[in-house]
Amino acid sequence: MAKVKISKKSTRIDMTAMCDVAFLLLSFFIMTATAKQPEPKPVDTPQSTVIEKLPEEGVATITVGQKQVFFLMPREIRKGTLERMATKYNVQFTADEYAEFEKMEGFGVKITELKSLLKTSPADRVKKGVQGGIPYDTINKNAKNQLFDWVKNAREVQRQIYSDKFDAGEINAEDFKVKGDLQIAIKGDAKEEYPTIKTVMDILQDQKKNKFYLVTGLRNEDF
Repeated sequence: MAKVKISKKSTRIDMTAMCDVAFLLLSFFIMTATAKQPEPKPVDTPQSTVIEKLPEEGVATITVGQKQVFFLMPREIRKGTLERMATKYNVQFTADEYAEFEKMEGFGVKITELKSLLKTSPADRVKKGVQGGIPYDTINKNAKNQLFDWVKNAREVQRQIYSDKFDAGEINAEDFKVKGDLQIAIKGDAKEEYPTIKTVMDILQDQKKNKFYLVTGLRNEDF
């Protein structure tokens, strides 16, 4: 009896469609990703074993290093906060400067130097020596404690935004309670002297902000 000859089928798999999908996904992630902006004051935070993540929104960060203080706010409150600071310190900003300030990831200069900083490129802003820190003198009563005013105004703008959302029925009472008060995180350099950090904490407590985050790095197994 003659054997039935089984025809061989090709095992080749057409990968064209899969490659197209892969490149489409890659293109999507590249186009939608936001590059992390360099910090104006990079610091090495102290290490800790505590693992608690910062909230993803509604947090302002005070960076402290070499006795200099920098401030980073959530984007949605930047313009309103700058408007209040401009009124208090009698400094005028243009619409373009407000727009540029909204894009800026943190700063550390006097309010009178902010206009000049906004004119520089993002790359130049983070160069060493360009930003000398926000004034935060709490001893000399004649000195302007601008850090106090930035935090105070930022908290007021945050509360106003969420109060409006609550009145409009966009959020409930529980959301307003959680998000209405701007959270503050202190990101201090591990080598920063304690009196400097204590001064920043005193500024927060002077406006009854007694709960805040301390940013640390995760301690490794070899510690």
